[in-house]
Amino acid sequence: MINITFFPYPNHMTHSKLIFLLGISLFSLKGFSQVKTGKEKGSLAENRMSLSEKLSNYMQAQADVNGFSGTVLITGKDAVLLRQAYGYANYEWKVKATADTKYSLASVSKQFTAAAILQLAERKLISLDDKLNTYFPGFPKGEQITLHMMLAHMSGLAMDFDELYLNQVSLTQDQVLDYISKKDLLFTPGEQTAYSNIGYYLLARIIEKVSGNSYPAYLKENIFDPLKMHETGVMTNDEVIANMSDRYVRKDKNYSKNPYINWAFNIGHDGIYSTVNDLSIWDSALYGTTVLSEKMKQLMFTSYNDQNFGYGFLINPFYNQGHKLIAHDGGFFGAMTSFNRFTDDGLLVIVLSNNQSPAYMLAYGLAAICFGKDVELPYHHQKVKNNPSLYKLFKGNYEDIKILESNGKLYYNDFDIELFPESDHKFFRSDDDNRTVEFIKDASGKYSTIKLTKAGVVEIRKRSL
Repeated sequence: MINITFFPYPNHMTHSKLIFLLGISLFSLKGFSQVKTGKEKGSLAENRMSLSEKLSNYMQAQADVNGFSGTVLITGKDAVLLRQAYGYANYEWKVKATADTKYSLASVSKQFTAAAILQLAERKLISLDDKLNTYFPGFPKGEQITLHMMLAHMSGLAMDFDELYLNQVSLTQDQVLDYISKKDLLFTPGEQTAYSNIGYYLLARIIEKVSGNSYPAYLKENIFDPLKMHETGVMTNDEVIANMSDRYVRKDKNYSKNPYINWAFNIGHDGIYSTVNDLSIWDSALYGTTVLSEKMKQLMFTSYNDQNFGYGFLINPFYNQGHKLIAHDGGFFGAMTSFNRFTDDGLLVIVLSNNQSPAYMLAYGLAAICFGKDVELPYHHQKVKNNPSLYKLFKGNYEDIKILESNGKLYYNDFDIELFPESDHKFFRSDDDNRTVEFIKDASGKYSTIKLTKAGVVEIRKRSL
């Protein structure tokens, strides 16, 4: 653990201390890996002011250049490093976001569903080895699917049923159950891993069946109220929620409103709203035993498969920057969220956005800054004419990255991602102009190294022999 002194939280924060799916879709971006990141410079921070300023400068540039809208909280050792809001909670009326703005959490909601299931298991009301057909008799192959498999995304259940809750106002639980029960399993339960929102939706319904309470009421009584998370709840179709942000989908340089979502069925895997302050209370609770015993937390924070899924969290995923990380991200239309607990370092990084800003990538950049790595600020990229005769010198394999050349153009890994030149040696990707590739010449005059940036984080790859 890193020893460092920070300035304390304000008084009102005395409780403070993973596209639809996160942990798979959002982080399976091509070339996003943890191989040879830029040099890490010593401890968590050289001093508290310089670190806070670096974090603030990075996020202000993300707002100015890339239009980030949302709220960010970064804490370390019971101290605030950055707590700042950017952009608008409501674009129509230009209502600015604040530190108290509430955001839809998308798949960050899953950890609360997992915690509720673990509470019921600890009370001996359920067993993690229970079969799905115990709660939904007649569910196809339900006798092969356990609650453990559903929690760890090993059930074989399909990804989602959003084609229902994005289009239909009038739905019943029986209709939804009948619909999802007709979806084919992706594999024999327990033999592979595939992220499943359906699994977590069914877990929410099991919570209701076992507890006798609605899913929102159970979470409020057993998690939110005991922790005094008074700004956190479950979305409904009709409730007016104070300080709730609207959500916007980015289309080129413009935005449109989120489509209709039937929140009565977008639960378990999604559906919770919160603030950065309340999520810091939740983070603190996960270090203690108010909500979950040490035994239950150990179950939650164990990785059960090659995709690093625990229960409601990813455990030490590949983007952990060499530090112990328990995390999850969320993304559903305009809502993009990232919740990252570097538990050995006492570092918490939360990014909540309401305009489809890539919260998971920004959290990656912010964590890298905290760990002293080289991180470039975003800037506006301009495609220029350069010297294409160099391309034949650039192409080749650089560890896990392939640079391809065809018809006077360069490509990244395959021919779907073109590299646009911004100088003779530096390029930005056609699918994401905040991800760059720079070709570096060695002492012998050969291009033997590429410098990659992802959310500004510098990574180095050497040419493979």
